[in-house]
Amino acid sequence: MANPLQQTIEALAKEKGIEPDVVISAIEEAVATASRKYYKTGENLKTRFNMETGQVDLFALKTVVNEVTNPSTEISLDEARNMYRPLYGDDVANSIELGDEMEFPKPTEVLGRIAAQTAKQVIFQKVREAERENVYGEFSQRIGEVVNATVKRFENGDIIVEIGRNEAVVPRKEQSRAESYNPNDRVRAVIKGVNRGAKGPQITLSRTDPALLIKLFEQEVPEIYDGTVMIRGAVREAGDRAKVAVFSRERDVDPVGACVGMKGTRVQSIIRELRGEKIDIVEWSEDPVAFVTNALSPAKVQRVSIVDDRERVMEVVVEDKQLSLAIGKKGQNVRLAAKLTGWRIDIKSEEEKRREVEAQFGALEIPDAPSDDVSSEASEGEMPLAKEEADASDTPVPYTLAGIGEKTVRKLVEAGFATQEAVAGATVEQLSEVPGVGEKTAEKILAAARGETSEGSADL
Repeated sequence: MANPLQQTIEALAKEKGIEPDVVISAIEEAVATASRKYYKTGENLKTRFNMETGQVDLFALKTVVNEVTNPSTEISLDEARNMYRPLYGDDVANSIELGDEMEFPKPTEVLGRIAAQTAKQVIFQKVREAERENVYGEFSQRIGEVVNATVKRFENGDIIVEIGRNEAVVPRKEQSRAESYNPNDRVRAVIKGVNRGAKGPQITLSRTDPALLIKLFEQEVPEIYDGTVMIRGAVREAGDRAKVAVFSRERDVDPVGACVGMKGTRVQSIIRELRGEKIDIVEWSEDPVAFVTNALSPAKVQRVSIVDDRERVMEVVVEDKQLSLAIGKKGQNVRLAAKLTGWRIDIKSEEEKRREVEAQFGALEIPDAPSDDVSSEASEGEMPLAKEEADASDTPVPYTLAGIGEKTVRKLVEAGFATQEAVAGATVEQLSEVPGVGEKTAEKILAAARGETSEGSADL
């Protein structure tokens, strides 16, 4: 049966989460420290915990030498053999050689109350150091892991929580503004870091880090856990909105559908955990244009063009009614899409883009007297046809259209209508999409290309 001290040691080790040997080592060192303070003889004192008696034995070590120069730490060979001979016989006594160390027991009962107090302090310090080292070693290996914690108290806006036997902190900046907690509430958070401090390791948790979102998806979506679906990026504005880019390694597995789940069950459980934070799940693509198009979900994009590949700038054009959705509340949607894709995104409505193109072409025109015939009939935003003739380039156009200015024909060619037959085969809607060409002008162009006479047309 274990002695009372040994039982206490095992209980203490279990409570602090450390090995019993660490506690025993601390006790031995504590008694040795107290003994040196008490005896002050300069002897080489050594302690050893006796597992049978539950006591700490104290010894003075002496080295066997030919000639003694320091009686406190040395003993002659003859004296050592003579000391052992009556106790253990000639064989044991003669086995002692130069350089051996002999142990001489010393009483510990005389150490007194002050020595015992010193021993207690040393034990406490050693056990606390071992406990702190264990905590640091454990949690520094768990950074990025999601843990369950219990809210304990609040300090200057920070939340102090308990993870098992250990305390951790959720700093104010790592808290979602959509959340509030009370003592004893359960909270899931990601381990952000562990710092060594004077009061022991400080474990920092986060509720805003994208790693929390990724880990929650791993827990909820089996396809992510087994590696079929991969998360290629995640960004958050905690409490409001998040975007997650996913990619499937198998063609027959829809990555977005897998994350959403049947009737949205999988993503809804994550939204509940994040207290209603909206989550956009988009498909990742190697093609930056396709990726940006997906990332701007739920807005529908008309067209995307790369403005500067080096600086990673894109221009996105959306329908007028989709503009506010694409930009999002206070620019949140486009801001998150930019962070997710790594591209700077410039969003414009179709109307904005049309006005911009018209302004660019207008700046290139040479001012001339307006033609009352045509400009009076042109709808708002159309380019007067008579004005264009004065600005015609020296380069000949591939075809001419009766009543249509050369510059307008040049724009048609640039827009892909390389022949008169191509123009004749187009619709008014298609021609209206050419920059600077309105609906009425498109009707005149189409009539000229087909050899018809358009009402109000003029031979310019």
